[in-house]
Amino acid sequence: MRGKVLSYQDLEGTGIISGDDGKRYSFVRGDLQDGVRTVRVGADVDFQIDGEKAAAIYVMGSGSAAADSLNEAVESFSSGEKNKVVAGILAILLGALGIHKFYLGLTQPGIIMLLVTLVGSIAFGLGPMAMGLLGLIEGIIYLTKSDAAFQQEYVIGKKAWF
Repeated sequence: MRGKVLSYQDLEGTGIISGDDGKRYSFVRGDLQDGVRTVRVGADVDFQIDGEKAAAIYVMGSGSAAADSLNEAVESFSSGEKNKVVAGILAILLGALGIHKFYLGLTQPGIIMLLVTLVGSIAFGLGPMAMGLLGLIEGIIYLTKSDAAFQQEYVIGKKAWF
């Protein structure tokens, strides 16, 4: 049977598919075939019915998470999730300007970092060096955290520093 993924919780590895017959079927990560470990909401799938559950699920087209990382970043941005890799790279490369803080929706810390960098550049360049070092440290922290911990602390919890 064919259907569409209505929801998928990557942390739990569970989801729901709406079949062409109008019924909804639950599934777990282990039901995904061809080495697929995660699936996007809205992905077209082909599956077998096992009672109330979907089994032997094959993702059609580019519905697997490995298919297109740019689409993932766009989807995660529009859904409110933030990509820890994007935040980490912004922190490492543009940390002195606080760009990573703005990306995470932390406007006040972003403005503080930007002002310290701009005003501090007058005082022997200490402001940009300090904020650059802070950005480097935060970038490394972001990149070493698990996706779930990053989302919980910095996106949901709005943790401003370290």
